[in-house]
Parts: sequence; structure tokens; C-alpha cells
Amino acid sequence: MLKRALPLALAATFVLLAHGAHAATTTTFLILNESNKQMGEQVVERQDDGRTTVRFTYKNNGRGPELTEQFRLGPDLLMTEYQVKGNSTFGAVVDERFTRQGNLAEWTTTSDQGRATVDAPASYVPLNSSFEVVSNAITALAASRDGKIALLPTGTLSQTKLETAEVTNAKGEKQTVQLLALTGIGLSPSFYWATTGDKPRLFAVVIPGFLSMLEQGWQDAIPDLARRQKAAEAQMLTDVAAKLQHPLDGLTVVRNARIFDSDKATVGQPSDIYLLRGRITAVMPAGSPTRAANNVVDAGGRIVLPGLFDMHGHVDRWSGALNISTGVTSVRDMGNDNAQLQAMLDETAAGKLLAPQVVPTGFLEGESPYSANGGFLVKDLEGAKNAIDWYAQRGYPQLKIYNSFPKDILKDTVAYAHSRGMRVSGHVPAGLRAQQALDAGYDEIQHINQVMLNFFVKPDTETRNLNRFVLPAEKVADLDLNSKPVKDFLAQLAKKQISIDPTLSAFAFLKQRDGDVNEPYADFADYMPPDVKRSFSVGTMKIPADKEKRYEKSYARMVDFVGVMYRAGVPIVAGTDDVPGFTLHSELALLVKAGLTPAQALQVATRNGARYTRTSNDRGSIVAGKLADLVLVDGDPTTDIRDVRKVSAVITRGFIIYPNQIDAALGIKSFVETPPPVVQQSALAASSGQAVGGGGNDGALQRIEGSARKHD
Repeated sequence: MLKRALPLALAATFVLLAHGAHAATTTTFLILNESNKQMGEQVVERQDDGRTTVRFTYKNNGRGPELTEQFRLGPDLLMTEYQVKGNSTFGAVVDERFTRQGNLAEWTTTSDQGRATVDAPASYVPLNSSFEVVSNAITALAASRDGKIALLPTGTLSQTKLETAEVTNAKGEKQTVQLLALTGIGLSPSFYWATTGDKPRLFAVVIPGFLSMLEQGWQDAIPDLARRQKAAEAQMLTDVAAKLQHPLDGLTVVRNARIFDSDKATVGQPSDIYLLRGRITAVMPAGSPTRAANNVVDAGGRIVLPGLFDMHGHVDRWSGALNISTGVTSVRDMGNDNAQLQAMLDETAAGKLLAPQVVPTGFLEGESPYSANGGFLVKDLEGAKNAIDWYAQRGYPQLKIYNSFPKDILKDTVAYAHSRGMRVSGHVPAGLRAQQALDAGYDEIQHINQVMLNFFVKPDTETRNLNRFVLPAEKVADLDLNSKPVKDFLAQLAKKQISIDPTLSAFAFLKQRDGDVNEPYADFADYMPPDVKRSFSVGTMKIPADKEKRYEKSYARMVDFVGVMYRAGVPIVAGTDDVPGFTLHSELALLVKAGLTPAQALQVATRNGARYTRTSNDRGSIVAGKLADLVLVDGDPTTDIRDVRKVSAVITRGFIIYPNQIDAALGIKSFVETPPPVVQQSALAASSGQAVGGGGNDGALQRIEGSARKHD
């Protein structure tokens, strides 16, 4: 769960509830997880000279940001001076300044600097901040004439009111708050509860299933706010799904498709693929007679892939669009809030959520100061068995064990999960090596760092903090991949067929320096909205200047080691734990960099995905009887893996979905501007049952609205 730490742009969301114009005031906000355990706080001090200071700390899973901010506001309620210092979630130095004097705005960060001439109200968007910045923006948006304000360096911020609620604090005091959806930053709306009145300010942030933050004393309002927020989000998402998922009712034929054979890792001769009610009914040579098809998709000789698997996601309601638009039709969720995940599975099955099909993994953690939030926290074997029963009864095919799990019950826990028919994977619990996890019965290991730590940790090595990143970055550069310990470990992995989920794309931050676009983002950064692209140049970890080359070498050796494992017969799966969809393509490129051919990398993302989620009976290849999860791709990703980004259309769950429509809604520039047309057989031909030749006869066909270029 590399990215389950609170993102800085989100971790900062927790802000002051203003109480009038007192000379010097201090307000404390508590950050609480779903169990009401305090995970951090934000303290806001307003000085009588107009200066505001914010101190923000948050720790989860052995890491988290520590920030100190100072700023002043101008007459337009937006910042004229701003400064933040501290450390980011993974320890990178934060040092950022912004000033506006008249029409001149200037900013400097550890990764960029710039200036702009502005003649209207504009809100600077820091790369790292508390969300007092958001609170100020909410106030300014309420005062603006059109409900919008310009953003610096670029963009426009707007907000929409979704809901109101009355809340009561511990003293019995009441007030009315409103739920706002802010758009213009990032790839999805951000939701905030704000006060009402002429100058609203942020009241609370609720992240259902993860954490919440409110002013101390108002915590009892969290359940009601979470319930209302989930309902409002659900309606927005239902509207999005209805707009972007185009149903393929009746028989559909995908004509003239070059099918990627995931078993042989080859591309076959042109074929016609028949689909009905979300499943493949037949695959025939191109040009075979088509009898009364309701819909015809002209693949035009494009390569058609089985739906891709992301084997390491942490899904949320807004990530589905990114996955589907990039051809990811199945995601293995590797840890989530149980109630939230169950709700998303129901919503997806009902067609109310634009999302891939999710294969759930049960999350199991032990109690410690480093514990991750989510799933079940257990103390003993009885608790572990109860949690496994809960997951097994709900059809979870796999269990994930995390860093603080009690090592003395590890073997018995794994054995019990196996008895319930579940695979077992995870991080390696603190105090153990990967070899010991294999001895305890693991079927899979998550993350390349957890694999490499096998050669460096001792029983007293603490791997629940940043050591699990720093130690591999320091040590792997000198690891001899031909040494006996390495060869013996490889032999064990291959003999036991232990699958490895390396998430190489997620670990490229080990070598990233401030100002450089992180390697996995380089191929798609220019397609992202400007604020998202800007964030890709922010260093994640504090890298000493004299160790930059060492860290770079260590990461390169980790990539090489994945290739060594593959050639040794160790099963590899493709997961991200990063930007949904787009970094799966990056993961495949890194597999090619490790020595796999492009076709082998595609095989990992299709056949292996199905094999190690136990869904091979209905996914992973394009054959009759399986789910109709199809990805139409421009170019040839079997020869140039970068072409896998050129997704022109996706078919899944009985819908055809166009990435360029999703991209337009999210402010992303599309890799493919013109998707293949969908045509519908005329009413006369359909009712008479006459055959339509596979090669054409367009006179009997008419285009339907789903042509995608309408961007509806």
C-alpha cells in the first residue's frame, strides 16, 4: 500500500473553522482514522498582525508529512505572501515560497520556479500545503461573481454546493454546514464541508473509509457527514457512468480484429469477435457472414487485447475512469476499507459506477505504532481466523498480510487462509526476511523493495518506517546478482512458483530528484492537466546529494532483478500502486526494460493477471465463453510497448467506452483522438434476419450516437 499514505495535497485539507475577528486565536483540529484513533493534528494560529501560521503533522504506516506554513491575505481574500517548510510523506524536503505584489506573482519551490502577471484575483496552488489554502479559496469563491477563480500557475477553480447538514458539538452547540465539490485541481472533484454565510470556511474533510478531520469537539458529526457525502458522490458518479458507458444491447460483432493470443504471446490473423450480454460467444475468421447483429464495431485491423489487469490497486470511486480509459478492465485491490470496497463492488455490478471489475484482497495487519489503516487489525490467531472467515465468506480469493502482523502467528494464519481456499501474499512482517515468509507459506510477495530486503535485514531491523525504502536504495547497488544467496533465493521462488508483484513504477521515486519528471510519468506527463503535470516533478524522498548516483544504481539493479527472476521461471504480475491505469503502461515498459519482450510484458498483464487472481475461467484471453473484456489499440504494442497507451475503445460489462470521452471530462489530452466507429444494423435487416457480409455493406448500417467524437 505504497500510496495509501495521505497525499500532501490531501493531507493538508484540514483547516481552520474561523470564529470572527479575534486578535490572536489558536484552533486545533484532530485527524482521526475510522476507529477514531488520532493520527495527527493541525494547529492554526492567527496573529494580530494579520499573519497566519499553520502547523500540520500526520503519521500513518510509519510515515507522513510535517509542515509549517505562514501566509497573509490580500483584500481579495487570497494569499499575497506564502511560505511552507518541512518534510513530505516520504521525507523529501519541502521549501516553497509565493509572493504577489500588485500584478506580479512569483513562486519558488524545490522543483520549479515561475512568475506571472495577473490582473484579477488568483489563487496560488502550492505543491505541498495544509488545506488552509483551500479554506481561503472557498471563501474567495463564495465572494466571486461567477463562482470561479483563476489558479496559479494555471487553471480555474470552481465549486458546487451539493448538500447541507446541521451538526452539533460536544457542548450541544449547533451550526449548519455545506458540502462543496471543488473542481479544477487534480483528476477528480475534491469534497469539503464548509461553514455557511457570507464568508464560508472549511469545516471538515471526510474521506469515507480512511480518515476525517474536524475541529476538536465536533467529532460526533463524522458519521452523518460521511453518510451524506457518500450519497452525494454516488449520485455524481451514477451520472458520469450513464454518460460515458454506452450499452451494447443485443448481439455485437467486433469486425476485422487482430487478436493478441495471451497464451502464445503472438498476434493472430484478422478475426471477428461476437459478443452478447457481456460475454464472447464466438471468434471467427474476418469476413464470416454476420447474421442480424445489432451492433458492429469496425476494429479496422487494430490489435485487440484481452482486458488488462492491474494487480496492485487501492480502488476508490473516482479511479475507475482512469483505469477503464487505459484498458484496465480488472484490478486486484490490495487493501481497502472493507465497507467501502463492498459498496463499490455493489455499485459496479449495478452499472452505477464507471469502474473495472475488482478482485478483492483481504487486508490483515497487526497492532503497533506503525499500523496501517484499513482491513482488520488483529492481536492473536483467533482474531486472524475471524478476519479470514469474514473475507472467505464474501468470496475474497486472496489475503494480504502487512508490516506489523504478529510474526509468531504468521505460519498458522497462512495455513488457515489456505484451508479456506485463499492465496496469501503481502509485505514481509517486521523482523523477518522474505525467505522466512516463504517458509511460512506465502504464495506471493508485494513490492520489489520487500524482495530485496531479504538480503539486508536482520531480526532487529525496523522495516515499518522509511527504512524499508532507504535500506534498498542504499544497499542494492552493491548486490551481486550472481552470488550464491541470490541464486539460492531465486531457486526457491521458482521451485515454489512464488509470484512477485514488483510495482517497479511505484518505486522509481527512489531515484527521483526535485525538478525531474519521475520516469514512469514521463511518457504521459504532457497529456495531463497542467497542475497534475507539475506535481510529477516533485521529489518524493530525501536523497542525500552524495548518494544520488547510488540510489539511481540501486533502482536500476532492482529493475534488472525483475528480469533475472522472470528468466529464472519466477512468475511476475503487473501492478501499479500509483496513478491508476497510466502507470500500468509504465510498469509494462519497465518490464521490457528488465529484459522481457513487449509481447511477454503484455502476457504478464493479461494471462498472468487472470492466472494469479484465479479468474482464468473468464478472463485473460479472447476465447468463446469468457467475459467480453476487449481493448482496441492503435499501433502495435507487441513490437513497441509504448503503443499500449493508444487505447481507442474499451468493451467491458456489456458497454463500449471511449477513452477520448473520459479524457475530455478529466482535462486529459487523448492518445487517440478518433476511435473506431460503432454502427447499428438497420431495423429492416435486424428484423428480417438477413446476413450482413463481414467485409462491408455499409448501406445496411447507420452510425449511432456513441461515435465518441461528440464528447457528450
